[in-house]
Amino acid sequence: MKQNVLTRYRVMAYVTAIWLLVFTVAIIAKYGFDTGDTMVISQIHGVLFIVYVIFAFDLGSKAKWPFGRLLWVLAAGCIPFASFFVEPKVSREAQALVDKTAPAPAKA
Repeated sequence: MKQNVLTRYRVMAYVTAIWLLVFTVAIIAKYGFDTGDTMVISQIHGVLFIVYVIFAFDLGSKAKWPFGRLLWVLAAGCIPFASFFVEPKVSREAQALVDKTAPAPAKA
């Protein structure tokens, strides 16, 4: 597995998590305090989440995760704050696979 697969996943995990928090605050403001609109924020988060799902599937297929593990990672993208706990664990495990498949440095 290549490093860029893991990097894409990590970036989208954090970006999606931040937008989910922004969306959550917007929903609370809209329905709790009757202020603001969530249309633009929800659409941005929706597009970012679709990209996150694609990159998570890509990482999961290259890491040969079982389907349950993939669902666990995808569910973390739906729960506020969960990605901040799940992403480091997933990244550590995937980094081990990247390091294992990396070619050994050439000796001079």
